[in-house]
Amino acid sequence: MKHLDLTKDSTRKLFFSYLLPSISATLVTSIYILADSIMIGKGVGPDGIAALNIVLPLFTLFFGTGLLFGVGGSVLMSIANGSNNPLLGKQYFTTSVISVTFLSIFLLIIMQLAFEPILYFLGATNVTFTLASEYGRTLVAGAPVFMFSALLQAFIRNDKDPNLSMIGVVTGGITNIILDYIFIYIFHWGMFGGAIATVIGSSITCLILMVHFFKKTNQLKLVKHGFSMKRFGKVVTSGLASFLIEISNGVVTFLFNIQLVKYIGDIGITVYSIIANSSFIVMSLANGVAQASQPILAVNFGAGKNKRVDEVKHLGFITTTIIGTIIVALGALFPGVITGLFVHATDEILSLSIPAIRMYILAFLFMNLNIFISGYFQATMKPQYAMGINLLRGLILSSAFVLILPLFIGANGIWISMPIVEIISFTIAMVLNYRAKKV
Repeated sequence: MKHLDLTKDSTRKLFFSYLLPSISATLVTSIYILADSIMIGKGVGPDGIAALNIVLPLFTLFFGTGLLFGVGGSVLMSIANGSNNPLLGKQYFTTSVISVTFLSIFLLIIMQLAFEPILYFLGATNVTFTLASEYGRTLVAGAPVFMFSALLQAFIRNDKDPNLSMIGVVTGGITNIILDYIFIYIFHWGMFGGAIATVIGSSITCLILMVHFFKKTNQLKLVKHGFSMKRFGKVVTSGLASFLIEISNGVVTFLFNIQLVKYIGDIGITVYSIIANSSFIVMSLANGVAQASQPILAVNFGAGKNKRVDEVKHLGFITTTIIGTIIVALGALFPGVITGLFVHATDEILSLSIPAIRMYILAFLFMNLNIFISGYFQATMKPQYAMGINLLRGLILSSAFVLILPLFIGANGIWISMPIVEIISFTIAMVLNYRAKKV
């Protein structure tokens, strides 16, 4: 990757050079939870996967916080480098590392002290509390690892070493899968086994990513007086959209859990956990396309090469659309197969999961497009547009529709809420995209 010139080489060549490493890294990141879901669903049972789904918002909080500073700081670093100001880029890196260090310690302490109330708030019931607690306490202990994994992936990719980022994440993911099997099926450690496998896998990812700092080509260096509140504010503003993408996943999961317990019961959470884990995979593919585009977009934007920026945006938009269309088709045609990947598909579960998946699946096409256009806005210094889209789809509209629609059409209103949210958000994103061209 070091021989590539982001401001001169063919944009198509650059885009596809970054695409595979970026998608591989984001896809395998989703496997950390996906592997736990499959192993726990088969090894512990439906209550186990329901309990896991209750804890998932905590994982999205940790990983999302890492992305907040990783993507936010690395975008600003790339723009600074494109503007021939490498010292400023290093200052953004320093600010991001210091911020994540303090926040990881803070979240770790708070979560440990208030763990049980937090778990009940997230929707744990008498049936799921013990299982969720077994997984959740270990997950919370690994908070710093998850945060630094997200941070380092973003910065190392933007330092023109996406292959190392891919190797680190893939190795950690494979380790997680192997340890999941050993801990859950051989050692019979249940929920704890799944959680400790995830923490170990992420730890290995971080260790591999650290190799980058020993390379001669490394430009990620901590500098004296690198942290400032002004740069902290800029990093947060730049990265907030990425944080909202992750955290909105947790918010939606939380709201779905509450509504499903109310309208269907614990089996509803089991079925939604299948959809939520499928959503993690889809979102990781969309993030992969966005993150493949982001370094190229940011550097060329910083260099004032707007034609190249438009070319990369076009490539990313087409790629995202193709991926989303394939996924929607697979989900609509094979909902029973998808269900069977996660749990022993009883007639009761299938009777609920098949129509639920077919109702929900349309959301994935528009979710992909919303994630990509949000990443484009971030990379071209329009964080207010990116933040607006993700606030709208992840918090405002999703909360409104999932709470209101079931009042009129029952449980089906829960399943169709997200397709409606994503379509409305995409329409607004296109309006903002048109407006951005006129500015």
